Amino acid sequence: MSGGQSTWRLVVSGRVQGVGFRWFVRQAARELGLAGRVRNLPDGTVEVEAAGPDEALAALRERLREGPPGSRVADLREHELPGAPGWDRFEIDR
Repeated sequence: MSGGQSTWRLVVSGRVQGVGFRWFVRQAARELGLAGRVRNLPDGTVEVEAAGPDEALAALRERLREGPPGSRVADLREHELPGAPGWDRFEIDR
């Protein structure tokens, strides 16, 4: 079954700042061949915007639910974004 390409915004809450979460996300996204960005938000959540094959995005969502050692993911909110941004790699947006 061949999947399409999508762009998603995912917001992860819980103990996700100060535990290496952004670096974990960047590594996972790069391994999966996704483009996009990850950043801490002022409310203590982490925002991930990622674009790529649907199968890779599904795998990223699973990794986000687990998180790195020391993190605790309480919730993962997600919604699809329209269009295809011009990202060519996955980076941490500071």
